[in-house]
Amino acid sequence: MVVVHYTAMQSAQAAMKALCDPATEVSAHYLIAEDGEVLSLVPEDLRAWHAGAGRWGAVTDVNSHSIGIELANTGSTPFSAPQMDALVELLKVVQARWTISPERMIGHSDMAPGRKIDPGPRFDWRRLSVEGLSIWPSSSAGAHSSEEDPQGTDDARFAAAMVTFGYTATDDPDLLLKIFRLRFRPGHHGPLDAVDLAMIADLALRFPVDVKATWA
Repeated sequence: MVVVHYTAMQSAQAAMKALCDPATEVSAHYLIAEDGEVLSLVPEDLRAWHAGAGRWGAVTDVNSHSIGIELANTGSTPFSAPQMDALVELLKVVQARWTISPERMIGHSDMAPGRKIDPGPRFDWRRLSVEGLSIWPSSSAGAHSSEEDPQGTDDARFAAAMVTFGYTATDDPDLLLKIFRLRFRPGHHGPLDAVDLAMIADLALRFPVDVKATWA
């Protein structure tokens, strides 16, 4: 799989220094600067230390099963157009080389909920889905009525669908909802609603991470 990160540092140069310093015990396969320059730091066939603790579906050692891409970004600023263009081109090459399916393109926040939030709400996941590099809920799911629906506001159903899609089970339903919205409904707040459930139900049905969906 591919895991996308932001550096949370002031510049690509600062991030490069940290990623190349053995003392930090952090590394990534690629770093993409603000101007779109792509820096190759670790060969793709070697393990980099970018993911840390967490999991995606049955994969518990994400570092050994993924390519890590760091985007030079403070975490509070938009990603530049040249940077996103470079990411798209890089992902096309990586995806083809390793036969990585679009649903295996994830963010650091997806595999480490509660510990990481990158690449954050400003990252354009929808663009990656348009490019065939990631996935997005279908338009019919996103347009699901927000009218009262007993099943549409069921925390248990939402949590089960999240796990089917790939997220880690947790006893904190608010955390699950926060992480889901961070990627698929950035800027949306409030309690779980029918749109949230319709969107994750669609994703879980079409892209179950390990097995066919059994939660419905």
